[in-house]
Amino acid sequence: MTPTRSAARTAGRTDGGGRRAIVTGAARGIGLGLATRLVEEGYDTTLVDVDRCVESAAAALDASFAVIDLTAADASTRLNALVDAEPCWLLVNNAGIFDKTPLLEIDLAEWDRVQAVNARSMVATMQAVVPSMVGAGGGRVVNMASMAAKVGTPGEAAYAASKAAVVALSRIAATEFGGHGITVNSVCPGYVLTDMGADTRDDEQVAGWVSMSPLGRLANADDIASLVIYLASDGASYITGQALNVTGGMCTN
Repeated sequence: MTPTRSAARTAGRTDGGGRRAIVTGAARGIGLGLATRLVEEGYDTTLVDVDRCVESAAAALDASFAVIDLTAADASTRLNALVDAEPCWLLVNNAGIFDKTPLLEIDLAEWDRVQAVNARSMVATMQAVVPSMVGAGGGRVVNMASMAAKVGTPGEAAYAASKAAVVALSRIAATEFGGHGITVNSVCPGYVLTDMGADTRDDEQVAGWVSMSPLGRLANADDIASLVIYLASDGASYITGQALNVTGGMCTN
């Protein structure tokens, strides 16, 4: 069953009008929050994740799903099958992993894995999905980067490098796809206390991050979703090639 909309959110929502949306990394955390909001806003949403629990997440939203390893050789083919019957209006590339290891201690295989999941996978998804947008005359791509792309911290070399790649990739994609009415932007969240984030920070570290925001709190998935919803809307048709912060003032670059 589709989640009930609150009166306040319904009053200010941007109706997806049945437009097709695909969200990767949607089984939990930010991705699930994004998918939930998109369903609430009226988008026909498909949740994609390597974790099979995406099936239950999608069932709770009355949405469709696909279990796909975005680093696999057949990822583009399997993603392309999702848009064979119906073009996609919005692609949200949210799948990602976090690594925190001092630079001199990073195993190069782990470095490659972080780049593959966080950056290369977005090439596969865009190659598979964007042609359907071209054929339909327009669309939106939102790639999840991070504040780490602009202001990284020690131990985040692999992660920060991968997210900086996302920002650069999105900027180039915007120039290549713009003539087809397709916008491409990256979103740079600050610290969001998802399971992935909580697993790598203790209470003292979390408190330190809270103190960095003038708003005195960490972001939640809904903060990120609100920006994605706007970028997906017709009102954002002239915003492209941007790396937009959702950091609560932690990063202003």
